[in-house]
Parts: sequence; C-alpha cells; structure tokens
Amino acid sequence: MPLSNNVIGCINFISVLLSIPVIGAGIWLAMEPVNSCVKLLQWPVIILGILILLVGLAGFIGGFWRITWLLVVYLIAMLVLIVLLAILVGFIYMVTIKGSGHPEPSRAYLEYSLQDFSGYLRRRVQSSFKWERIRTCLSTTRVCPELNQRFTLALDFFNAHLDPIQSGCCKPPTKCGFTFVNPTYWISPIDMSADMDCLQWSNDQNTLCYGCDSCKAGLLQNLKEDWLKADLFLLLALIGLIIVYIIGCCAFRNAKTEDIFRKYKQGYT
Repeated sequence: MPLSNNVIGCINFISVLLSIPVIGAGIWLAMEPVNSCVKLLQWPVIILGILILLVGLAGFIGGFWRITWLLVVYLIAMLVLIVLLAILVGFIYMVTIKGSGHPEPSRAYLEYSLQDFSGYLRRRVQSSFKWERIRTCLSTTRVCPELNQRFTLALDFFNAHLDPIQSGCCKPPTKCGFTFVNPTYWISPIDMSADMDCLQWSNDQNTLCYGCDSCKAGLLQNLKEDWLKADLFLLLALIGLIIVYIIGCCAFRNAKTEDIFRKYKQGYT
C-alpha cells in the first residue's frame, strides 16, 4: 500500500506540472496587446489551469499521506476538469475554423472580411458598446504608429507582410483607391462609394480605420491565430492529463486491492 500510494502521489504531481502550460497559455493571451483589448479567453483558461493545479496538489497530498477520501475527490474533480478542458479545446477549434485573408493586386499583405468569421466571434465585435471599448483600447497601442517608423516608401509598404490588425485598422481598404502618403495617412479619391469602410477612414491618428469592419475582421484574425496557438498547448496538456488520469486510476485500484489483501492476511493470521 505505501508503494502504491507513493506511485499515485508521483503521478498526481505530474498533473500539477501539466497545469503550467494551461496557466501559461492564459497568461500569454492576456499579455498580447490585441487580446488584452478583447478579454475573452484569458481568464477562463487561467482559472481552469489554477483549478487543475489545486486538484493535482490535492491528489499529490492524498497519495503520499494515504488520505483515501482526498484521492477520491481528486479522481472525481480531475475527471470534471478534463471534460471541461476538452470542451474548451473543441470550442476554440470550432470558433476559429473559419476566417482567412484575401489577397489584393500588387499587395503582399492580406485583407480580411468580417463575414468570413464564425458567428460567435462576429458577435463579440458587432455590438457598438463592446466595439467602442475595444477601439479605444486599440487606439492606445503602438500597433499603428510603429508602421510609420518602419515604412516611408509606398512600394516598401505594399510589399510588407502586415499583421491582420495592422492591415485592417491602420490603413484604408485597398478597394477604396486611396493614395499613399505614409502608412497611416492617405489621400482620399473623389468617389468613395465602393464600401462603407471607405467613408469610415480618417487621417486622425486616433481614428484611422478603427471604426471599419475591416478592422474588426483584422482583430478577429489576430485572435484566431493567437487562440489556435494557445489551443495547441491546451491540447497537449489535455492529452497528458488523460494519460496521467488513466494511470492514476489503475494505481488507485491496485492500491485498494493491496489494502484489501493485506487486511485479509491480517485477519487470517
């Protein structure tokens, strides 16, 4: 029984270690400038990681100090957390499976359409109240101003691979036909009837295209890319937790069998 308990304790300590990539993914999302303006996924991931950490510690303590009821709580709670993590991994994949950039003639960067993304993500930015808060946050970042430091010539700018948020928020859509002065200052054409985003553009550095649908689409593309990166770490943690949980269940069952056999021998002798 002591040997089995030690094995269970060591296995459960691995669960504690597997909470690190989950918490780390949440912290990484929270530190990304674009994600920090939206605040959708960071805290659920961080909270789930902390719960996995605490439950893993409970299993570690229960294993080494032979606290059977704590091990039972660990097995039940960890199963619930594994299911929740699996749901979260699947949810992130489903809401980010749609959406991609569209090439434009004589441009190296891609442009994005809001309608290409999943309904869940679109609803996060279509509310005027929510978007006003997001655009205010975006306007305080260095996402757009840094372009003026990197590019002075139109050809260099057109051949640059911009981030989705820069492509959508920092310049007018290519189809509007604006004339380049610098990355965040453009001369408007006589006819701007091609798209509502053309009317939304302003050379005011605090406005730019932050009110455009192209900006919302660029933001969602940035979220999609970051979420998929985080989802990979969550998937690896999920696989590790499932393996550890199965091994832990087997070790717990063997420990109980050894305990019953030991009590039987004591009663027989």
